[in-house]
Amino acid sequence: MIDLNADLGEGFGRWTLTDDDALLSVVTSANVACGFHAGDPSVMRRVCDLAAERGVRIGAQVSYRDLAGFGRRAMDVPGEELAAEIAYQIGALRVFAEAAGAEVAYVKPHGALYNRTVHDAEQAAAVVAGVRLAGGTPPVLGLPGSRLLAAAEEAGLTAVPEAFADRAYTPAGTLVPRREPGAVVSDEQAVVRRALAFAVDRAVEAVDGTTVPVAARSLCVHGDTPGAARIAARVREALDAAGVEVRAFA
Repeated sequence: MIDLNADLGEGFGRWTLTDDDALLSVVTSANVACGFHAGDPSVMRRVCDLAAERGVRIGAQVSYRDLAGFGRRAMDVPGEELAAEIAYQIGALRVFAEAAGAEVAYVKPHGALYNRTVHDAEQAAAVVAGVRLAGGTPPVLGLPGSRLLAAAEEAGLTAVPEAFADRAYTPAGTLVPRREPGAVVSDEQAVVRRALAFAVDRAVEAVDGTTVPVAARSLCVHGDTPGAARIAARVREALDAAGVEVRAFA
């Protein structure tokens, strides 16, 4: 059993990046951009409406305040300020989720914030503080073994380990930085093979050829990858064919 998630709502105004309609027909959980790296009120509302209509769980994909850099630039934000910004983003998305008859079922950091909270205990604690500030006890999605998941567990939140079918891994089980060649796996067959390896074998081949164990409850396919909807559909078909139950964790 595994959840299949994708980053959605990554657009604003007349600019559209993710094929939300197609992806919401495949995934079981939707990481919805909350306006800090992408997304605007109209986009957030539309994605929440579609997700609720199709029974897809809605997650808040929170980010550093970096619209110009798509949330992928390293930033140093004081912990108290970051916690407030996390709560702000969750609260904004919650309005549209509840209006659609759903809820914000989990929280997942995006981009630079996601990678920072793998090793940075202070930033991880600030993210968790923001989740608690926003109210409720939603699960937190993150990299296995990360400071973020440890902080979530310490705060009494459910920590959900995640794997990435379309990202390269280091031998240490972390993601290869996007600035390095081969960080994004674009070959469709390779993405499908890796998805099956995560779901069935609980492992992935690292860039040096070694096998890295990865016990993930959720599997991500990035929505901004070219052909993302087609790739996600192939992954879902392969998982179904392998007898893997694909369903939301939250």
